[in-house]
Amino acid sequence: MTVRPVRGRWLTGVAAGVAMTVAAGAFAAPALAGAPGAGHGDRHRATQKAMEAAVNENAPGVTAQVKDEFGTWNSAAGIGDLRRESPRGAHDRYRVGSITKTFVSTVVLQLVAEGELSLDDKVGKWLPGVVEGHGHDGDSITIRRLLNHTSGIYDVLADRGFRAKMFTEKFLAHRYDTWTPEQQVAIAMRHEPDFGPGEGWHYSNTNYLLAGMIIEKATGKTYADEIRQRIIKPLGLDATSVPKTNPSMPRPSSRAYMKLSEAPDATLHDVTELNPTLAGSSGGMISDADDLNRFYTALLRGKLLPEKQLAEMKKTVAEDENDPGGDRYGLGLVSRRTSCGTVLWGNGGSIQGSVSMTLATERGDRALSANFNGMDGDLFAIRDAEFCGK
Repeated sequence: MTVRPVRGRWLTGVAAGVAMTVAAGAFAAPALAGAPGAGHGDRHRATQKAMEAAVNENAPGVTAQVKDEFGTWNSAAGIGDLRRESPRGAHDRYRVGSITKTFVSTVVLQLVAEGELSLDDKVGKWLPGVVEGHGHDGDSITIRRLLNHTSGIYDVLADRGFRAKMFTEKFLAHRYDTWTPEQQVAIAMRHEPDFGPGEGWHYSNTNYLLAGMIIEKATGKTYADEIRQRIIKPLGLDATSVPKTNPSMPRPSSRAYMKLSEAPDATLHDVTELNPTLAGSSGGMISDADDLNRFYTALLRGKLLPEKQLAEMKKTVAEDENDPGGDRYGLGLVSRRTSCGTVLWGNGGSIQGSVSMTLATERGDRALSANFNGMDGDLFAIRDAEFCGK
């Protein structure tokens, strides 16, 4: 994956890029939606320019929103539907990939605050016999290690057979398949763990499939139901959904594109429709920039978690032990440093044809959410333009 903001996220190692038969220069002068004019938008001129610069044949369109002390700024650049040559929408909904993980972790930490479970509970306590085989041992892995990716559990997305169904031309025959988390965890258990619990850091979507299963075991309701009741409804996130098996996208939304081969002449495919169970509690949600900014702002301001649990969420580990000052991962919440040194909190995510990012200042007084409807957009350039003015 060439998009650094979502390295190792849902999905990992996909051949990035978009190619489409469109008129020459279609991306040279991006279509704008909600483009800034005088006044409020001028404060985001650098962000708009970065969005326009990022639009190319491998990233058809981008939509973004900034919320700060001055209000809300929405904008877009590029193309939302290549067949119709219609512009990207400034209020599009999109698949958010691993941003789902912050929602799932928030629910787990709410259950911790309520005394229903503990971060130190072993996975085997809640899911006996599930994490076993080839060196995996659920009785030695805590829920905390699931949430911060220090469990060592093998990532189902690394399985060759599963990857082929997700990221090659085989996807076209399997895009509507329904997957259960049990099926996906069982695939991961065919492999050895990456390391022993607590002996390293490695991003594994299997961790959050298990977290979703634990939520259901602890509450008797699905992770989706708990997210709706505990987060979506209280915050009024009207554009946010946790779809079951429905493959379609709600409106307004743009089409999603990606190649399913690394060949230079690979065909671009419209991958908008897919069964969200292929990602489930590791990355299956849909939202928009406004709702994501509202969610992370509420989270960072302590409106969703008690102070103790929010502090636990922000206890981070280095994603790269050789770069301790780089990106750090907490409990479903990521800490990132801009090129000008500002520390931001949020998450990123990708899923077929959709790459997203939400980042906010520590107290949530400034937040940015952005999404490309392709697999090769420079989200970090947009981030630095907004928070560093370049």
